[in-house]
Amino acid sequence: MRTHLLSVVVLAFGTLCAQEGPPLMPWPSDHAAQEGRLRVQAPVQMAWSGFHDARLHAAERRWLVRMGDRTGLTLFEPDSLPGTTIAVAVDRKGDHLQVGEDESYALTIGEAGIRIQAPTDLGALHAFATLYQLLQRDEQGWYLPHVSITDAPRFPWRGLLLDVCRHFMPREVVLRELDGLELVKMNVLHLHLTEDQGFRIESNVFPELHEQGSEGQYLSQEDIRVILREADLRGIRVIPEFDLPGHATSWFVSHPELASAPGTYQVETRFGVFDPTFDPTKEETYTFLDAFLGEMAALFPDPYLHIGGDENNGKQWDANPAIQAFMKKQGMADNHALQAHFNQRLHAILKKHGKRMIGWDEIGEGELPDDITIQSWRGKEGLVRAAQEGRDVILSNGWYIDLCQSAEYHYLNDPVPADSPLTAEERKHVLGGEATMWAELVDARNVDTRIWPRTAAIAERLWSPAEVTDVNDMYRRLELVSAQLDAIGMRHKSAQLELVRLIAGSEEAAQDLLPLVQVLAPVEGYRRHAITEHTTRTPLTGIADAAVPDPTGPRSVAELLDSIQQGELPGQWAGYSWLLPQVDMQLAAVMMDPSTMNELARLATRRELMKGAGLAAVKAIAEGRQLEEDVCQAYAEVLLQAAGPRSEARFPDLPAFERLYRRVCITPEK
Repeated sequence: MRTHLLSVVVLAFGTLCAQEGPPLMPWPSDHAAQEGRLRVQAPVQMAWSGFHDARLHAAERRWLVRMGDRTGLTLFEPDSLPGTTIAVAVDRKGDHLQVGEDESYALTIGEAGIRIQAPTDLGALHAFATLYQLLQRDEQGWYLPHVSITDAPRFPWRGLLLDVCRHFMPREVVLRELDGLELVKMNVLHLHLTEDQGFRIESNVFPELHEQGSEGQYLSQEDIRVILREADLRGIRVIPEFDLPGHATSWFVSHPELASAPGTYQVETRFGVFDPTFDPTKEETYTFLDAFLGEMAALFPDPYLHIGGDENNGKQWDANPAIQAFMKKQGMADNHALQAHFNQRLHAILKKHGKRMIGWDEIGEGELPDDITIQSWRGKEGLVRAAQEGRDVILSNGWYIDLCQSAEYHYLNDPVPADSPLTAEERKHVLGGEATMWAELVDARNVDTRIWPRTAAIAERLWSPAEVTDVNDMYRRLELVSAQLDAIGMRHKSAQLELVRLIAGSEEAAQDLLPLVQVLAPVEGYRRHAITEHTTRTPLTGIADAAVPDPTGPRSVAELLDSIQQGELPGQWAGYSWLLPQVDMQLAAVMMDPSTMNELARLATRRELMKGAGLAAVKAIAEGRQLEEDVCQAYAEVLLQAAGPRSEARFPDLPAFERLYRRVCITPEK
């Protein structure tokens, strides 16, 4: 029987995260734990008072079925006498499309039973999610701890951007993410629907757009209606984005006359910033966009419509004599002024169709009314500037989950930190933020491994009080919430196992490969693009695709090594194989292609060398000595090899090995 890395680490050093507390994420505004446990008896029924409609009825069934799946109890039997009753009092229906609508609730669990009170049904939905997270088990069975919770979000805009363009995400993926967002109390799904690599929404007004610009992969309007209906039932807004004037190649496959340069256009397969851009000097451009955006405004009920507006390199504008003549005639100094003109025309079109404009940082660089909303991706400076100018703003910088950074990094990224230069009045313009799931390096198979569970940490930053910043406790709860997300259908766990089986070629070989994959993570930032030129045709079935961004095992190893190098030695340290079980590469090689096999062999060898160096360092610390010079030189070479500059996968605990090296190889100056 194989021993997995995390369980060994916990056995070796189980006191690192021994805090107790309910598996809640986001953490409530006010949480008062009490003595006692309420035993869950089947079936569970809700006793409603005040407002009650189809949204709440659907939520009752959804959450009781989920709780039944977890417990094995038949909890949803509406026609039977109740074993457990939940009293729910709701004052009115909430308008989930209104930014700032009341989402508060109060939840009490005690000897008298369970009581939920909420001004709107939106608050009641959040209370059900909290109730699900509180469900726990002991030797006597399933229970809910006695507790009193009063809760409300810190920010009204808590969202996830899902790029369905660069790699297509079908309806079932989008619907699945709604369930995850509901559990962690996020209330916005931002769909990025047009891009150089694909036009991913059906248009009845201009069907040639999706017919020629999507390679057959797009969301139909019926798909959108289903997504909107399910989002509404969960109190989640759906905001469409149509990226303009750049990132627009897929529009011009069927409408090259709208581009700023003549020619034949094809859907882009590469990634990056490309030249094709709408011609902002042609009246036909605005006639066309008026008709298209009018169609989309009628389809999507949210008051906001996102126009993108980012990363226009201006090359087609610079090379077009007619555009240059237009700019000169209008007294426009540069392309920023021309794009501001374009945005002003779009603003008028959206206003005509009853929509508010939202776009990336760049739309704030021109003269536009203050009723636009900025999505800040380039840095906190843009957020601060927008708020100081009296414009609403949401943050995405620091929450690019496609860059495979740690949950800790995202968790400590606060839209309005304590040292923010914004005044109290200016802070009101910071509506919240969105995690952004760009899809250059994910597809429908592994997208959940990038979204979950780290997005739950972002959800907490947007919901919970600013003072909730304990990283260790966040990680403790994140592991538990990850299991909850898995239980309601998120695929961040199962997708990794499926990819490992695909890479290994057999179930038996996959079991040997899995321990190696579980100590790896994809490289951070944009390094994968620098190492390998990926396109939309590149299979996403490599080791870096199977690895997850912030794996539990290496994080536990890093905590253990840091404690050891600080002098906290676990008993019988030499007996622990807490770095990596040996991978049977001979067995795995039977079904693998040579290039994958070579990469795995390199990674497995590097890990074994790290293991040997780490054990030597721990032994030296235990014996109160420094390592010999030649051993230190070998250790340094191991660290250099482990960094693997040409590998798309990395060892996330490598910095802990480097700190251990400094402890045993570098004599402190006296």
